[in-house]
Amino acid sequence: MQLPAGYTEKYRTLMGQTEADAFLASFDQPVHHGFRINPLKANAIPHVTPLTEPTAIPNGYFGKVNGHSSDHVTGVVYGQEPSAMYVGAIVDAQPGERILDLCAAPGGKSTQIAAGLQQQGLLVTNEIFAKRAAILAENIERFGVENAVVLNETPAHIAKQIPAFFDKVVVDAPCSGEGMFRKDPAAADYWTPAYPAECATRQREILTEAVKLVRPGGQLIYSTCTFAPEEDEQMMAWLLATYPEFELVTLPELDGLEPARPQWANGEPSLAKAGRLFPHHMTKGEGHFLAKLVRHAETDETKTKKAPRANFVHPEPAALKLWHAFAEQQHLNLPTDDRQLVVFGDQLYRLPSDSPVFGRLHIIRPGLHLGTFKKNRFEPAFALALAIRPDQYGRTVALTDAQWARYVHGDVVNLTEPAEAGWTLATINGNGVGFGKVVGQTLKNGFPKGLRFQA
Repeated sequence: MQLPAGYTEKYRTLMGQTEADAFLASFDQPVHHGFRINPLKANAIPHVTPLTEPTAIPNGYFGKVNGHSSDHVTGVVYGQEPSAMYVGAIVDAQPGERILDLCAAPGGKSTQIAAGLQQQGLLVTNEIFAKRAAILAENIERFGVENAVVLNETPAHIAKQIPAFFDKVVVDAPCSGEGMFRKDPAAADYWTPAYPAECATRQREILTEAVKLVRPGGQLIYSTCTFAPEEDEQMMAWLLATYPEFELVTLPELDGLEPARPQWANGEPSLAKAGRLFPHHMTKGEGHFLAKLVRHAETDETKTKKAPRANFVHPEPAALKLWHAFAEQQHLNLPTDDRQLVVFGDQLYRLPSDSPVFGRLHIIRPGLHLGTFKKNRFEPAFALALAIRPDQYGRTVALTDAQWARYVHGDVVNLTEPAEAGWTLATINGNGVGFGKVVGQTLKNGFPKGLRFQA
């Protein structure tokens, strides 16, 4: 491919002639796609997506996802660039942790973190740009995540409201994208010799707020998809010098992950604890930089209270009665404390139990969307169908491939035999795909109109 002017000279100087030749040649090698399977689903084995070649990351595979397949629509698979999966592996989310993904759209890292949390603890996933935040919320919903709050906020506003709260803060920083030139040649059009330094200025601004969000003893995970030392080793050198309470920790041994290069910064030996993924040293995957730091020092910052959550509106008794009546009628087995229930207009959500007081932060999705209050009734949400297992709901109907194709197109589905009338969970491959109302031997369609397509 045609690389930007000044780019080849920069890396010949940094790498030396021999390595630079191999590095620059890698830009002409094929791009490899990947995806992860979703262990949160009742049946995590894909229906039509082949699992032929695993990556070095748990649940990861090489291959391409069909966006109109039942596997994608039900959230069983999530398409993700193979090297990007390393970020979630470095985070190593554990059930019960409180984790913030600060620059999260479109949601690859967040869904990978959610898989590690296993619906326990709290995931706050944030995106500063509204349109991208909406896409992030859709992907969190499709993945069936129950314990995530989606924000559309600046890092500074989050740090002011909930400082020193999180066990882990993930910053996959906006960067010059040098590691993605092969996958997205258009990204190279934005590159100039000054562009990495411009990106580094923005990264320092983000990190200045991110460090405030890590609790003492917690971790900060930093990553980029660029090769630029200004945004990688030099950024970590700046952070360590500016915030001495942080220390780099050694990354786990993963195939293709090699030590960062202290000589590209200030020569501090500990910078080698960070890691790099180079395409000319890997058989498949794009370029990435990864680092994990731990915060050692104590802090005098006041810890955010978990309750009461006075900034949310809780349902009135009459609305609660409608919700409980629906749950009882449908034999819905979804453990929920009424104190977790919050309403946004006529929409009911279940807030994760470990949530802080979010104050005036702009929330896109406050936990699991349960449904909508209508006049004298409650209607279940699409998100609820994607999150629960079929055995958690009393009325289900398993769709054939042909019936599923009619369902996602928005058509009425004719059933092979009568089913109990009422709100019914439609499933494919053992996973929920949406709700519908059974009347006689037909399933009236409840698949969201904005998502319908010709399968």
